[in-house]
Amino acid sequence: MVFSAGDIENFVANYYGMEVSASVLNGYDELNFLLADKADKKYVLKLSNSQHDFYFLDAQIKILQHLSKSELALQLQQYTLNKKQQSLTALSVDDKTYYIRILSYLEGTFWVDAPIKTDLLHLNLGKFLGKMDKNLADFKHTGMHRHYTWDISTARDASYKLNCIQDHEKRRIVDYFILQFETEILPTLSSFRHSYTHNDANDYNVLVRENDIVGLIDFGDMVYTALINNVAVACTYAMLNHPQPLEAARQVVKGYHQMYPLTEKELSILYYLITARLCISLTQSAYNSSLDSNNEHHFITEKPAWDLLYYLIEINPIKAENEFLMSCNYPAVINHKDNYEKLEKHRHEHVGRNLSISYEQHLKIDKSALQYLYDDKGNTYLDCVNNVSHVGHCHPTVVRAMQKQIATLNTNTRYLNKQLNQYAAALTAKLPKHLKVCYFTNSGSEANDLAIRISRHCTKQKDVIVLENAYHGTSTATIEMSPYKFDRNGGLGKMPWIHKAMNPDTYRGPYQYEDKRAGEKYAADVNRIITELKNNGKAPAAFICETLLGVGGQMPLPPNYLKEVYAFVKEAGGLCIADEVQVGFGRVGSHFWGFELQEVMPDIVVMGKPIGNGHPLAAVIVTEEIANSFNNGIEYFNTYGGNPVSMATGLAVLEVIEKEQLQENALAVGDDLLNGFKELMNRHKLIGDVRGAGLFIGVELVKDRITKEPAAQEIKLIVEQMKDRGFLIGTDGPYNNVLKIKPPIIFSKHNAKEFIRNLDEVMHML
Repeated sequence: MVFSAGDIENFVANYYGMEVSASVLNGYDELNFLLADKADKKYVLKLSNSQHDFYFLDAQIKILQHLSKSELALQLQQYTLNKKQQSLTALSVDDKTYYIRILSYLEGTFWVDAPIKTDLLHLNLGKFLGKMDKNLADFKHTGMHRHYTWDISTARDASYKLNCIQDHEKRRIVDYFILQFETEILPTLSSFRHSYTHNDANDYNVLVRENDIVGLIDFGDMVYTALINNVAVACTYAMLNHPQPLEAARQVVKGYHQMYPLTEKELSILYYLITARLCISLTQSAYNSSLDSNNEHHFITEKPAWDLLYYLIEINPIKAENEFLMSCNYPAVINHKDNYEKLEKHRHEHVGRNLSISYEQHLKIDKSALQYLYDDKGNTYLDCVNNVSHVGHCHPTVVRAMQKQIATLNTNTRYLNKQLNQYAAALTAKLPKHLKVCYFTNSGSEANDLAIRISRHCTKQKDVIVLENAYHGTSTATIEMSPYKFDRNGGLGKMPWIHKAMNPDTYRGPYQYEDKRAGEKYAADVNRIITELKNNGKAPAAFICETLLGVGGQMPLPPNYLKEVYAFVKEAGGLCIADEVQVGFGRVGSHFWGFELQEVMPDIVVMGKPIGNGHPLAAVIVTEEIANSFNNGIEYFNTYGGNPVSMATGLAVLEVIEKEQLQENALAVGDDLLNGFKELMNRHKLIGDVRGAGLFIGVELVKDRITKEPAAQEIKLIVEQMKDRGFLIGTDGPYNNVLKIKPPIIFSKHNAKEFIRNLDEVMHML
């Protein structure tokens, strides 16, 4: 029912004996009216319907009565009694029950309208809440024991409204933080101190005057919950629209601790409680939007809340914890002096010496979040090179799929289970129809090894054609067909059954970009090898090639290259293997697979790395004819290949790529990066070439664009300085002078813009 100002004025006259004028105030849940009597004394009337629990309304009265005996009495509203000397008035209108409460009006400026929010103001907010919670330590009321949407302890319920967030990136970030709440917070939250809390010190409930807190209103969100949740709520709203959000929260924590000491354990989870509160708010706003709500209060903090969540995912959780601890004079958890000497000594004692560590100053990465990595020193790094975590580190959809399946069943393929069939069908549906039979392995190396084994069995030949500088894995067979390994110091050299074809390098090779027939000319070198084999009474078992060259220099193949090569190989009776280990699954943007850029049909496709988003999963996909030939009576069995957890993981990755339109994202963001690098090329002579497709990009650095002398030392400086700025990139290519950029394909346009800006600044300083 709609109540007019006149209705309210009549109710007040009848039940309270007061003559007032009434006007409507905004409210989230209840109806609120501003009252003024003849002496211009102001009051606030709150009208609730029968859906508001009577016992909870009573609790709101009791908690203010309890606090009225404390030093905070003047900063809190007091109730006006009705004619029956009651604080709560029940009235019946059209056979429905409504409740009225009249509270005193507090003068002051709402926090949101305060022109300047100083550190002292934040400190005093913390002090005020600390005093209040300390005074509530002996308060009890059963009406506050409730399951409530806005209680941070129930943040996992926000996942039920995730689908109301239409933007893929935003939904993914919220889901990530809900996952962190589930794993980092929820298992132990019940063991933390609990109390009766206000639970809503937001920027429309806190009243200020200069640097002082002069009032706190609206106890409608109060709940019995973990005490630290109340601090988290206050921190969340203090951080909104603040130029230094973490510092604002630090001051609130400091002030609270001075009045009511927090424990180190409570402070250790505060960061994730703040993000959980934001997740509740943002999913609730999205849900209200889906209902076409026209209540502006439902969306009043939506934009700053998104801004804050984006800010927080770039803040290392350990940095936030460290700041909170130090603000309360607890020992820091970050040891900036630790140079990892003991850790590295232990590693060298027990791990192979030839396992290298990146960067001059080594990183100890403790946690990850989508496209970000966090070290133990409080630093955050944007991952611009890890193509293994294809859809992002700790992607919640993938993590939950793995968790659910491993908690249900994990075994080998000697038993029937639907996961194997489902994933094989989903994976082959992404390929041309002739590629329909799957073999699952644990790594790209193992998959390439199997592909060569299959080709040798089917063709009864042994010789394999590879490209110069190619890399296909770490098994004995794949090392033998990886010039990147066997031609280096310590390598065993080329085996007689391996044949190296010319690298189709259109930047440094004999046939370059301006040659429209470069692809055909490079392909002729493969035909040369085939002819030599034929003259020796042999034929190739297989030609294997990455569909965009990785260690060969982050290089797309020239047009028609594979079309020509595949024709030569097939005519000679060999099989054509497309190595998609690095570039498959939508990374190239315009297509799902790299071989589609060349408009060819491989006989075998090998997949790894991105297929499981970091989970050990890989696959070999072949034609039915090849599969029938390989089925020669010798069983192919792989203990872990095709296990239910791997299959559930693979399905989740495919689901995420499709649902979040990540192939389209790779194309759009990749184009931004390529265009950005080309603009840098106009300003920096050090850049000799920019190439790539989607989010598989190479930037080749040279000392001279004419001689193309590799800028090997300069690239090392750039990589290190970019790392110091929070961007992780790597180098590749025969001369190790190519910046390789192949981030998780959730990489955003904002990430791309910041990467280009920082690279520009670094190169200007060289």
